[in-house]
Amino acid sequence: MYIERNIENKVLVSLKNNPVVAIVGARQCGKSTLAKQIMKSIDRTVYLDLERPSDLQKLENAEWFLSSQKGKLICIDEIQRKPDLFPLIRSLVDEWGNNGSFLVLGSASRDVLRQSSESLAGRISYRTLLPFVWSEIRSKVSFESYFAYGGFPRSLLIKDDQISYEWRNDFISTFLERDLLQWRGFTPALMGRLWRMLAHNNGQTIDYSNFARSLDVSSVTIKNYIDLLSSTFMLEIVPPYFSNLGKRMRKSPKVYLTDSGITSALLGLKSFEDILGHPNYGSIWEQIVLLNLKALYDGASFYHYRTSNGAEIDFVMEYESKVFAFECKASRTPKLTKGNFNAIEDISPDKTFVVAPVDEPWRLSENIYVVGLSDLDSLQ
Repeated sequence: MYIERNIENKVLVSLKNNPVVAIVGARQCGKSTLAKQIMKSIDRTVYLDLERPSDLQKLENAEWFLSSQKGKLICIDEIQRKPDLFPLIRSLVDEWGNNGSFLVLGSASRDVLRQSSESLAGRISYRTLLPFVWSEIRSKVSFESYFAYGGFPRSLLIKDDQISYEWRNDFISTFLERDLLQWRGFTPALMGRLWRMLAHNNGQTIDYSNFARSLDVSSVTIKNYIDLLSSTFMLEIVPPYFSNLGKRMRKSPKVYLTDSGITSALLGLKSFEDILGHPNYGSIWEQIVLLNLKALYDGASFYHYRTSNGAEIDFVMEYESKVFAFECKASRTPKLTKGNFNAIEDISPDKTFVVAPVDEPWRLSENIYVVGLSDLDSLQ
């Protein structure tokens, strides 16, 4: 059963207007399924998975093989495993002069891919696919399942606490024991310990030196490991927002794991009931809100705001020349604190939203609205 993804039409538009389109996102988030669905609407296609030895064999003489596929949409999955293809792709698309020639899929961020694909500048469009957001899946699963299992399709659609939990633990093990081998200088043991520490500190400002002391490594090593988790879509780094230089700001970034289900597994939590009684319940709600906002508002910039005198707001979003403030409250009867109101006064956003697990939105006060996940796609 295919579940339509929000970026599907954007990918199709990009294919009409660019020689190369890249879909980037975490492993197992649905990139291959989306690409194959898109290919059904195109007459002539060829699909290569670079994790399949037989497909890698076809590319031993890549120039000959790809040249023979002229006129087709050529889809190459896990492109980061063969970055030497990018110069050849540039040469071919310049020769052919057609849009919609290549659809490449990668489990590394666009910034990482750009290091290998600089020659495609002006020829490539990037689209990011995140795990399922609520607007894509709300008619298929319960809110509690989405909260606990996260947005990875194979975890969420299982609809069984134990099986979903086992899948997520297998995902973590595969990342540590196999995927990590793509990157030099990283060890599974250290990454696993750091990942679990980050899960316990989900949504907190990051102090690299504290993590370094706990793990008996350098701060530079910790930063490199966190940067790798970020570039493979396992976590989100949210920098501070500086709206008023007269304020004493907290300058450290916040770090959120990308997927609530992976966080739950790293914390040993199997079900929504387990999460409900855990100290990280609130921070997991924050990360769910952040994932949904990032998916719905492509190109937006996200920050957190916190001052030394207690003014604080979870997220500040800059989007299309506007500023929006978001405070996440994991309660059906949300209330703002004095620190929240002070932050709103400092930031002076165009609108402020309190995001809570509510069924219907309402106005809390002038320019401040209480909304649920289902309302996030119509905020302006």
